[in-house]
Amino acid sequence: MARKTAQDDPLAPVTLAVGQEDLLLDRAVREVVAAAKAADADTDVRDLTSDQLQPGTLAELTSPSLFAERKVVVVRGAQDLSADTVKDVKAYLGAPAEEITLVLLHAGGAKGKGLLDAARKAGAREVACPKMTKPADRLAFVRGEFRATGRSATPEACQALVDSLGSDLRELAAAVSQLAADIEGTIDEAVVGRYYTGRAEASSFTVADRAVEGRAAEALEALRWSLATGVAPVLITSALAQGVRAIGKLSSARGGRPADLARELGMPPWKIDRVRQQMRGWTPDGVSVALRAVAEADAGVKGGGEDPGYALEKAVVTIARAARSRGRA
Repeated sequence: MARKTAQDDPLAPVTLAVGQEDLLLDRAVREVVAAAKAADADTDVRDLTSDQLQPGTLAELTSPSLFAERKVVVVRGAQDLSADTVKDVKAYLGAPAEEITLVLLHAGGAKGKGLLDAARKAGAREVACPKMTKPADRLAFVRGEFRATGRSATPEACQALVDSLGSDLRELAAAVSQLAADIEGTIDEAVVGRYYTGRAEASSFTVADRAVEGRAAEALEALRWSLATGVAPVLITSALAQGVRAIGKLSSARGGRPADLARELGMPPWKIDRVRQQMRGWTPDGVSVALRAVAEADAGVKGGGEDPGYALEKAVVTIARAARSRGRA
């Protein structure tokens, strides 16, 4: 009969880490291993890929030992296990061995769902490790990393770090650790800029910010730097679209406090203040022109044009001109 263990106990008989975010999967494994070694420094750790766990292997690894040693068995890519090995694992889930912790890393989804369901039904401790594809998720991750270090960082600093380093959680986590170790007091946007200025200047959001502020020359310089450092053109069009839409949303919203507008428009309060500064000089016609320019650039970088760089340059110049449309009226 399966042992009953709290979901937050890393020494549960079975831990199920579900998702495709490598950093989070590795952390789930490290947490279990650290807890096991804290309980017994001589813990034996076996880390296996799906093709290494053949039929009968799990039985060998979990068979009673003469010395009753603690053991952690990690199985990566559990969704790829063969049908016969899955039978072995399901059988084990019904009667997990004493002093042994099994860690199953599963990508989630339809493949291997039978094993996933069986582990959940058996009461496995589950750790969510989802791929963070949305900027808001990565921003929340950075905030959580700062909280975990016991340090405070301004919302602008967290956003600047995400803008500078992009979607790699390992880089983001490493950056937070470095800043927390090096900087005393609250970490702000200026600090992030000093540490990651080259990356920040190559950011797609920097291109967008300079464009919607009407600073064409600086926007073009940031664009060329971004492309030269490998930023995907589609990320730049996405940032341009977000920047122009934010101008349009705020310009058509009723006046009010940043907190109220933030709730209404789905933006953080600090961004309301930034967009308010950027929207000076914009007109409704200018927003329409800029949105059309973004749409044309988006089509151009997705195969509709021969030169994505030219499509982006054209959009940046058009947006910067549109940002000064009120002054030309």
